[in-house]
Amino acid sequence: MFDGRWRSSVEQGLKPVGSGLRRSGITADQMTAAGLVLAACAAVAIGSGHIIVGLLLFIGSAVPDALDGAVAKASGTASPRGAFFDSVSDRVTDSLVLGGIAWYLAGRDGGHIVLLPFAVMAVSSLISYQRAKAESLGYSARGGLMERAERIIVLCFGLAFGLLVPVLWVMLALTSFTAVQRFVKVWRQASAPRPERPDSRWRTWRTTMSERSVSWRARSEAAPGPGRWRSGRTTGEGTRAWRRRAGTRP
Repeated sequence: MFDGRWRSSVEQGLKPVGSGLRRSGITADQMTAAGLVLAACAAVAIGSGHIIVGLLLFIGSAVPDALDGAVAKASGTASPRGAFFDSVSDRVTDSLVLGGIAWYLAGRDGGHIVLLPFAVMAVSSLISYQRAKAESLGYSARGGLMERAERIIVLCFGLAFGLLVPVLWVMLALTSFTAVQRFVKVWRQASAPRPERPDSRWRTWRTTMSERSVSWRARSEAAPGPGRWRSGRTTGEGTRAWRRRAGTRP
C-alpha cells in the first residue's frame, strides 16, 4: 500500500537529505550497514526486556534504511549490487527484530506464544519472495494491504504501548491477506495472454522475407526467361541461349 501511494512522494522529499549526506562523504552501503547494526542492537534490547530502548533503536534502524536509496541516487552509485545488499539487509533486520520479540515473550509468557513472531516472520518472507519471483518472471507483485513499511509502523505501535501480542496477531492476519493478494495478482497476470514484443515481430518478419527471397530465387532458376538469364549471365552460353529463346539474333 505504501509503495503505490506515497513512495514517490517520500523519495522526492528525501532527495535534499541524500544530497547532503553524499557531500559529507557517507555512502549508501554505509547507511545500509548502519541500519543493520542498529537493528541487531534493537533485537538485543527488546529480547532483554528494555522495550523502550529497543523501540528507539528500531526506529533508528529504519532511518538509514529509508535514506540509503536517496544517497545512492544523489551520488550516482545506484546499482544492482546495492539493491541486493539493501534487500537482504531488510530481511535480516526483520528476522532480528522478530527474533528479539520472541526472546522477550519466551521470558515473559513462555508457552506456544513464542511461535507467534516466527509465524509473522515466515509470512513476511513469503510476500517478499512472491515479489522477487514475480519480477524475475516479468510480472509485478507490488502492493498489498501490509507491506514492510506498514509492518514496521504497526510493530512500533505495539512496542510503544505494550500491545505486542495483539499487534502480532493483527500483523499475522493482515500479512497473510497480503500474501493472498499478491498471489492472485500474479496469477491473473500469468493467465492473461502476453502481447508479442516488437523485437519478436521483427524477427518473424525478417524470417518470412528471407524465406520468400529463397523461394523467389529457386523459381527464377527453374523457370525460363529473364530470371534464368540473370542466374547465368556471367557466361556467354547463358546469354546466347536466352537471346535465342527471346527471338533475337545471337
